[in-house]
Amino acid sequence: MNPTTALELCRFFHDASLMLLWGACVYLSLLVPKALADRVWRILAIPFVLLAAIAALTALLWLPAATAAIGNGWSDALDAGTVHDVLFDTTVGRAWQAQALAAIILLLVFLSPEDWRRRGVALGSGLGLAALALTGHASMLEGWLRHAQRANDILHVLTGGGWLGALVPLISILRLLSRPECRADAQLALRRFSHAGHWAVALVILSGVINTMMVLKRLPTDWSSPYQRLLAIKIALVAGMTLLAIINRYVFVPWIGRNPSRALQALRLGSIAEIVLGIVVIGVVAVFGMLEPV
Repeated sequence: MNPTTALELCRFFHDASLMLLWGACVYLSLLVPKALADRVWRILAIPFVLLAAIAALTALLWLPAATAAIGNGWSDALDAGTVHDVLFDTTVGRAWQAQALAAIILLLVFLSPEDWRRRGVALGSGLGLAALALTGHASMLEGWLRHAQRANDILHVLTGGGWLGALVPLISILRLLSRPECRADAQLALRRFSHAGHWAVALVILSGVINTMMVLKRLPTDWSSPYQRLLAIKIALVAGMTLLAIINRYVFVPWIGRNPSRALQALRLGSIAEIVLGIVVIGVVAVFGMLEPV
């Protein structure tokens, strides 16, 4: 496997695991009543541990893959001098330092008291996502534009991760909605998800438009460019996610009162479809994020 492909795979698994952890833990920590959040956390504990392990492992592999991609191949990944230069003299290295710290937080937090874990995972995954902005195309800009672009990148990945990751515990909450002891808390959690989801989707779209205009300075209409072609595919996928979110909220939710079992099944399937599209988006971004934005 060549270094570029290895780095793309690292980016995909790292970004996907962080976004799922971030959105899930922020939702459970801030918007879901504690008793229900504790129950959902226990249901999803093993997947969360696996996601944290994937994030930590891919963070570890990221540095040698990036060193090999920047240098002259895998031999440079084992050269101490080259690794040192990448680690301390490049934005990739500075981003990796933040990602390594985030990975340590993610692993240590599972040794902490249970009440701290959700917020600790949110902190570690949020830091890891924010660090991704250091490796983005903002590095090509200068002065205040660079800082503005990085801030917009951070907003984009955090709101995108918030939207995508929150869908995971939402599916569990939909399953618990039929249980009398969980119904009131689940209904409140769903209402809060709906309200916050509107803002998350709007901010993802707005920050994405700003990002395109700042980096590309035009719409991605030149499909002879690999970057623009993949960016257009990403936009289409996000549009599909948005359409599914609208259908879930304004078609399936009103059905709950008339046909609860079918409506909840449709909501679960719609949420799963959103997650699948979101993961495909992350894969597309992992590839075109390595390309020249032309």
